[in-house]
Amino acid sequence: MKLSDKIATYNSSRPFYTFEFFPPRTDQGFENLIPRISRLSVLNPLAISVTWGAGGSTRERSIDLAGLTQSEYGIDTVLHLTCTNMLPGMVDDALRAAKVRGIQNVLALRGDPSRGTEHWTPVDSQFTRGIDLVKYIRSSPEFSSHFCIGVAAYPEGHPDRETDEDGSLNVLKEKVDAGADFIVTQLFYDADPFLEWVDKVRAKGITVPIIPGVMPIQTYSSFLRLIKLCGVKVPPSVMAALEPICHDDQLVKDYGVGLAVDIIRKITSTGTIKGIHFCTLNLEKSVQLVIEKLQWAGSSPTTKNKLIADAPGPMIHVQLTNSSDLVIDPTTATNTATSALTSKQTSDPDPGRGELNNAATWDDFPNGRFGDYKSPAFGAQDQWGGSGLSQYEGLSEWGHPKSTDDLTSLILRYLHSEVSSSPFSSLPLSPESLTILPHLEQLTKRGWWTISSQPAVDGACSTDEIFGWGPRGGYVYQKGFVEFFVEKQDLEKIEKKIKEKGQGWVHYFAGNLQGECRSNVPDDGRNAVTWGMFPGQEITQTTIIERESFLTWKDEAFSIWAEWASFYPPGSEERELLNSVRRERWLVSIVHHDYKRPDALWTFLLDGEL
Repeated sequence: MKLSDKIATYNSSRPFYTFEFFPPRTDQGFENLIPRISRLSVLNPLAISVTWGAGGSTRERSIDLAGLTQSEYGIDTVLHLTCTNMLPGMVDDALRAAKVRGIQNVLALRGDPSRGTEHWTPVDSQFTRGIDLVKYIRSSPEFSSHFCIGVAAYPEGHPDRETDEDGSLNVLKEKVDAGADFIVTQLFYDADPFLEWVDKVRAKGITVPIIPGVMPIQTYSSFLRLIKLCGVKVPPSVMAALEPICHDDQLVKDYGVGLAVDIIRKITSTGTIKGIHFCTLNLEKSVQLVIEKLQWAGSSPTTKNKLIADAPGPMIHVQLTNSSDLVIDPTTATNTATSALTSKQTSDPDPGRGELNNAATWDDFPNGRFGDYKSPAFGAQDQWGGSGLSQYEGLSEWGHPKSTDDLTSLILRYLHSEVSSSPFSSLPLSPESLTILPHLEQLTKRGWWTISSQPAVDGACSTDEIFGWGPRGGYVYQKGFVEFFVEKQDLEKIEKKIKEKGQGWVHYFAGNLQGECRSNVPDDGRNAVTWGMFPGQEITQTTIIERESFLTWKDEAFSIWAEWASFYPPGSEERELLNSVRRERWLVSIVHHDYKRPDALWTFLLDGEL
């Protein structure tokens, strides 16, 4: 059903809400997102939306996920669609695929230009802005009457555009006049400016529903990254409340829930805002708590969803022959399987429980970049799926590197806090990495460009200002870890030393752009490199390094070199250098398992000649 029609006929006593999900990067994450959506569907959202990913990078998974929720389970789904990197014909292909699956709603976006703004050019000249998608769909006899179209709005201004507020409102009106049926806004953390913006939107003659984006704060570090990435303004009172509790993940989560509740109550109290768009980042607990505290749970919208969670009976794994596993409750899956599906019984309804990690803890403390690759939230980025690279930042902070010495100098400047970001980190060097700064500096001076690391920690208090995380009264542990880019000859020397002198204490992964992967980790090996012990809880593993997560990150890491290179004109020395690094270097990830010796990893790597 079209979202605009559902909103027009919505007659519940409480505001409606929608949930946003992104397609996980791994098959296991995709598999385990389905029961998560199932659990959240019990809250009866009016619809869910599925993001498209930066530059259409997840287009196949996006359509797969949206198709499953819409055609298989009857949850009205909004498919995000962007202009970026859409080859001629791809828009038609995506719209037809959505139509075949019964999807009647799309969110038309230009998309963040993952190759930089100054030199970015549309792949298909028909589509350079979100309005182009709106106009195209509305002018098409094949698609016009079928689709309800949403567009994005930025109450605090688009982070990549210098248009003033009146200009932004004019752009929004153009999109609505072109045929948009509803508006979804960028997230915000200050209700008063948002309500003022709504008044200005209405004064422009824009009457379609406005659905504000709300994202509960999950962790302090992810919050800082997100507000920088999205250009979100944060009231001083919010920062003042977070700073004293920033090292207690549970208190930050609790505050995030309370703040979201307060914002929602304020913006819905006037009667102007009829619904909320929850940006879940594929996390479920905070959204559930917000809805419970609002006392919205149990109120049913006009159309109930078919997908029911927690029903009795065994679970069935359903294997897609060309994609991912799903977990489906057979009591609600009657007649939904197709000939492309084959089912198999499983004895473990919770694939994350036991010796590997408990699925219930996957997202409690998602502070590790790797996390658990089986988690639906593995690899989460920002609300619209952006990469986080900024051309302005790249040119102003990272300059114009023309040699490998320039790149070494840039990494050293980042390590010494002379620049506040690097292509591989939107935030300054973390306090814990500062404790191993001399070692990172030595590696970088060798031409081993470090991009990620952590020191060994043996039972620091969970409230420790540098190493702590999780609830109070616990202890946290870390194995020494480092990740860097090297030339092939150096990789071979490292491999030889690990083989001859590692004595089983050192594990590594190495991968290149061409898809080669080297490792001394068994195929099914999983290295927990961060874990915590807390009163009344199982051991929680927040950062796990194994082949699947490394390969997923490796692909992203090499794409970052390409994005950075695209900030410079074709044929320039900078672009040629960065592209050659991407082609020739290897990404190496090394873990030393002796966490009781703080210098074990660094002594192994830096003592003696390689």
